[in-house]
Amino acid sequence: MVKLVIPSTEKVSLKRGNKIIQRPRVDYETNKAVWNFRGFKLVEDNVKEVKEVVAENVVPLKKKRKTRKKKDEQVDL
Repeated sequence: MVKLVIPSTEKVSLKRGNKIIQRPRVDYETNKAVWNFRGFKLVEDNVKEVKEVVAENVVPLKKKRKTRKKKDEQVDL
């Protein structure tokens, strides 16, 4: 087996909560679904712009009404 060593100088910053980590872009691109599943997102300056656009298109959801089951009435014969 031959191992290829590819120098990856480009790094990306990933953020989850208060934690920020840096990983190679090649690693992020190959495992993007795993990083998203674990809750990590790319740290970018465009994030604020995306949130503003999404906020404009928000439609309020209707609340579901809670229904109660009616108790069976006892019939006295």
